[in-house]
Amino acid sequence: MSSVAVLTQESFAEHRSGLVPQQIKVATLNSEEESDPPTYKDAFPPLPEKSACLENAQEPAGAWSNKIRPIKASVITQVFHVPLEERKYKDMNQFGEGEQAKICLEIMQRTGAHLELSLAKDQGLSIMVSGKLDAVMKARKDIVARLQTQASATVAIPKEHHRFVIGKNGEKLQDLELKTATKIQIPRPDDASNQIRITGTKEGIEKARHEVLLISAEQDKRAVERLEVEKAFHPFIAGPYNRLVGEIMQETGTRINIPPPSVNRTEIVFTGEKEQLAQAVARIKKIYEEKKKKTTTIAVEVKKSQHKYVIGPKGNSLQEILERTGVSVEIPPSDSISETVILRGEPEKLGQALTEVYAKANSFTVSSVSAPSWLHRFIIGKKGQNLAKITQQMPKKIVAHCVTVSTVS
Repeated sequence: MSSVAVLTQESFAEHRSGLVPQQIKVATLNSEEESDPPTYKDAFPPLPEKSACLENAQEPAGAWSNKIRPIKASVITQVFHVPLEERKYKDMNQFGEGEQAKICLEIMQRTGAHLELSLAKDQGLSIMVSGKLDAVMKARKDIVARLQTQASATVAIPKEHHRFVIGKNGEKLQDLELKTATKIQIPRPDDASNQIRITGTKEGIEKARHEVLLISAEQDKRAVERLEVEKAFHPFIAGPYNRLVGEIMQETGTRINIPPPSVNRTEIVFTGEKEQLAQAVARIKKIYEEKKKKTTTIAVEVKKSQHKYVIGPKGNSLQEILERTGVSVEIPPSDSISETVILRGEPEKLGQALTEVYAKANSFTVSSVSAPSWLHRFIIGKKGQNLAKITQQMPKKIVAHCVTVSTVS
């Protein structure tokens, strides 16, 4: 059963006598409010002005109100590939141990980067490097120098430009060597030679040579002009085996620097006397405009493992296709997972070029032989002698044959 408390005058006075002064004041106000009905303004107070809201919004709300800057990751990861033909140590019996493992350990200790090695199906080497940017770049340079076979090339620039390649306290040269993973040797000041020697991989040499020529062009007293040309049309301007651009340079006396395929730049740099330079620029522009009007593209899928056969040694297969058909073949970078090959040229020539691409892609075969792991060292032989003997016994018509030995449980 519910009960209801009745408040009488006596009980109210008794209750009020037990309140603190502040509570008595509030009670008094409440009683006054009950006697006087509220006005419209009291019942519905006006909204604050817009400026007041903005002022309040702009006031700091404490330590967390400060803008927080995004934190960039300090650790990066890059993967480098060393093809079988460019590997210094090819002994399959000692993969992950021996001299190759010792060198990797030394690189990690010296640079502070972390290295992980894996072997691809085509026996190429994949190296994953993790660490801070500076450590990764240093490790990459050491990997190229110590685990990959080296090539060398020379580039001639005026002797007075050599100091600009070196930079203050050699900083420019060191930075260039790190970015391209090459070794750049500049003649001593008392040496009359203007030849700069670059040692490294083919791709690294191309990048370093391009950068050295750009530095020289910036310091040249003759006229310098840069022309933006879409990367896809660079092969048409260079021509098969760079013969077309070579002819233009010879006829105009202008130095023309086209970025190599491995360098992601679009500008072509011209250096020379103003009148001859203008002629060279006009000829390049004409080639570019004509090719943009006449060419079209098709995309085809080619297995990633077959791309290197389409490219050919030193890119010769691509140059052969360009020379015979006038069609440029674009191959995805080696570190890309894409299998799409793009052909660009005049419509009537694309069919012939496509046939040649497939012919080159299928000119090599890869076979797998399964065998128990304990047999691997006998198949390979001491220092790979057995595999070498098998390869030598193949008919000359067979260009290459890759045997992958996998483990059978």
